[in-house]
Amino acid sequence: MRTRDVTLACITDYGGRVRGKGYPTDDAASFARKGIGLAPTNLMITTFGDIVDSPWGSRGELLMMPDPTTETVIDLGLEKAAERFILCNLDKLDGSPWEGCPRHWLRRGCEALEAEFGLRPFAAFEHEFHYSGVSEDGGNAYGLEAFRQQGNFLQELVGTLTDIGVEPEMAMPEYGPGQFEVTNAPAIGVAAADRAVKFREVVRSVAHARGERATFSPVMGVGKVGNGVHVHFSLQSTDGEPASFDASGRYNMSAPLGRFVAGILKHMPAILPLTAASAISYERLQPHRWSASYNNLSVQDREAGLRICPLSGDNPEKSFNVEYRAADASANPYLVLGALVWCGLDGMRNALPLPEATESDPDALDATEIAARGLQRLPTSLNAAIEAMEASEAILSFMGQEFRDAYLMNKRSELKLLEGLDLDQQVAKYVACF
Repeated sequence: MRTRDVTLACITDYGGRVRGKGYPTDDAASFARKGIGLAPTNLMITTFGDIVDSPWGSRGELLMMPDPTTETVIDLGLEKAAERFILCNLDKLDGSPWEGCPRHWLRRGCEALEAEFGLRPFAAFEHEFHYSGVSEDGGNAYGLEAFRQQGNFLQELVGTLTDIGVEPEMAMPEYGPGQFEVTNAPAIGVAAADRAVKFREVVRSVAHARGERATFSPVMGVGKVGNGVHVHFSLQSTDGEPASFDASGRYNMSAPLGRFVAGILKHMPAILPLTAASAISYERLQPHRWSASYNNLSVQDREAGLRICPLSGDNPEKSFNVEYRAADASANPYLVLGALVWCGLDGMRNALPLPEATESDPDALDATEIAARGLQRLPTSLNAAIEAMEASEAILSFMGQEFRDAYLMNKRSELKLLEGLDLDQQVAKYVACF
């Protein structure tokens, strides 16, 4: 029987899922020129696979335009065919970028940052996930025994990530039973989010080939350890020179990075639907869960909204970075990084001052001191986060009316599909999806 390789042209939708359409790989040049048709409502498929509401209904047509720099082949050396996919932008029929495309939105923010300030975001997504191929017994946090149990899953994963250019750096058992973390090297702008998309799909592919499953669900069960995504970022000049460290600056930050960080802190409560995008995300974003619960900056505190990371090696200019901790894999990586870039850009445009870093638990401060410091408790539910985002004129200006409203409609559709379910049932639905 004759077979032909098939490549899936993919987008990451508003629900954070990678979806697409396939074509014979040897016809790639033709599809790169003409694109692949897609209805706008395809972006409105919820995380759970249902379309509840859509501003476009059955109307409209977009073109998925493959980006040849993102072509990915996952070849695990098995008898089955290698997986092939390519990431796409969404364009209008006249070839102009579609305003509701998450990848274009991130690109526009990066282009504005470069045009106005001569800077580019340099970022890496740090993922946690659970792998079904190890015992869920307790006591193996960061343990050599957990590393033994995974067999050669991590070795295959690191090798495959290396093959596709994602540049893995560290691989380790994490705190939760069956939980692992793999980090990768940073990249500039859109390429950093591309790496996050590829990373998740490679993890799932390698697990699937072993008859196992990997899940990135933000929560694995009531009271159990969940999975976060931490975004490490800094700024570079257009010629690749680091632009974030200043030994004489406050907390060793350069003035541009300080303003960038101030913009993120200011808008953090309003961007949570873009970075912590599921109903169960807010089970993680609580005090004393090693997650973020306030829009605070801190030095080396893993419960801060933004953490100033420790310097390593003898080149602080290159290694200095800040970590955004209020995110997880229910969110579209282009929207996560796009939110940080647009908020940081707003901080730079308005020369916002860098707030004072907290040195203790913000939850222990009284209301007067919290207000004086400009701290805000992050929304405690997806519904509250949606309301905060909808009320933000800044987010509206970043995204535009149609894009913002469509995204919020998608998140509200997701909540409708959870009505009547208790927390355990909600968690089970998300674990099955992620």
